[in-house]
Amino acid sequence: MAKGMTKSQVMSTLAESTNHSRKDVVGLVEALVDLAYKEAKKSGEFTIPGLGKLVKKQRAARMGRNPATGEAIKIPAKTVVKFRVAKAAKDSILS
Repeated sequence: MAKGMTKSQVMSTLAESTNHSRKDVVGLVEALVDLAYKEAKKSGEFTIPGLGKLVKKQRAARMGRNPATGEAIKIPAKTVVKFRVAKAAKDSILS
């Protein structure tokens, strides 16, 4: 399987395809990421149209097993972050 693009390669490719400077593209992407983090923390979700949605969910406490001993253990409740891929992205990637 091929390796993904590095952050530097992504920024350079975006700069070339949009005819903007690399510095402007880096600033825009960093601002988008910062906005996504703040909104997901505040409202519980952040949508990037055509790509997907960051969602903050509460996971309930549950029983699990210690794989080494087989002993039952209680796993506490916690908040997790999930990313739901948009249907348009799935269709584009999988077709």
